[in-house]
Amino acid sequence: MLRVSYTPRYYADIGENHVFPIRKFEMASRRLVEEGTLRREQIVEPQPAAVGDVLLVHTEDYITRLRAGTLTPREIRRLGLPWSKALVRRSFLATGGTINAARWALEEGVGSNLAGGTHHAFADRGEGFCVLNDVAIAIRVLRRDKLIRRAAIVDCDVHQGNGTATIFAGDPDVFTFSMHGAKNYPLFKATSSLDVELEDDTGNDAYMETLAHYLPQVFAFAPDIIFYLAGADPYAGDKLGRLALTIPGLRARDEFVLGACQSLGLPVVTVMSGGYAADINDTVEIHCNTIRAAQSIFDAVQSSRFKVQRGEPHVLNFEP
Repeated sequence: MLRVSYTPRYYADIGENHVFPIRKFEMASRRLVEEGTLRREQIVEPQPAAVGDVLLVHTEDYITRLRAGTLTPREIRRLGLPWSKALVRRSFLATGGTINAARWALEEGVGSNLAGGTHHAFADRGEGFCVLNDVAIAIRVLRRDKLIRRAAIVDCDVHQGNGTATIFAGDPDVFTFSMHGAKNYPLFKATSSLDVELEDDTGNDAYMETLAHYLPQVFAFAPDIIFYLAGADPYAGDKLGRLALTIPGLRARDEFVLGACQSLGLPVVTVMSGGYAADINDTVEIHCNTIRAAQSIFDAVQSSRFKVQRGEPHVLNFEP
C-alpha cells in the first residue's frame, strides 16, 4: 500500500502574492482524497525531523540561527522566503515526511511525500525557497541506521539541484543525477555525478528521449534506493520553467521513471520539488499525477519484491 506523508502544517504564511505556491500541498492532498486515489489511512502525518538527524547534513551554526530567527538579511534574501516559526516548523516537518517515505519505500517498494525535494539547500545555508535539504538528510539517516549503503537521486526539477550536488560532492556512495534547464536558475551550476542540460522550449518527445538515454546510468550505479524529485516546473505553463512539457507529458515522465524502478525492484521515494504554473491548479494536477502513477504502478506489487541485492548493478534497456 502506498503511504504518503502530509500534514496541514506544511503550510506557513509567506504572503498571498508570493511566487512560491505554498497552498499546493493542501490542495494536492485534498484532491487525491476527494477523487479516491488515496484513502485517508494512506496519509500519515509526520513528526518534525530530529535536530540530530538534520545535523547529519547541515552545520550547527546554520540550524541554531535558523531556529532562533537570527539569520542575516542577506541569508533571508537568498532563501527567498520570510522567516517565521511556522516556516521553520514546516521545514522540519517536510524533512520528517521524506524520512518516513524513505523507510516506507524500503519496506514496500515506494513511499511518497506531498512536499520535499528542497534541493537548493546547502549544508550552511538555505537558498531558492529551500530551507533544509530533506533528501540529503533522509539519505544520511538511512545510511547511519545501516538500512542502505548506496543511494541515487533522479532530479527532474527544471532547476539544477545545486545544494544536493554540493553536499554529496566526492561521496562515492551517492549518485546525483540532475536534468534541468541550461539557462535557468541557478546561474552558476554545481557539479552533480551526472548533469544533463536542456535548451529552452524542450518539449515532450525530446525530453523523454533524453531521459531514456541517461537514466540507465543511474541504475548502473547499483543504488539501494532512488529518490525521485518529480518537479512540476518543466511544464510549458510554468512561470519559472522555460521548458515546454504538457501535463500528459509530465505524467508520462513519472510513469517512465517509476515504472523503471518497479521493474528493477528498486525502492523509490517521490517528493514534490518545484512548480510555479500561472494557474496553481495546473501545478497541483502535475503533482497529483505523480501520486496517481505511483499508486497504479506499485499497487499490486508485494513488498517481498524489494529485497535489493546490494552492490549489483541494475541495467535496463529503454525505449522512449
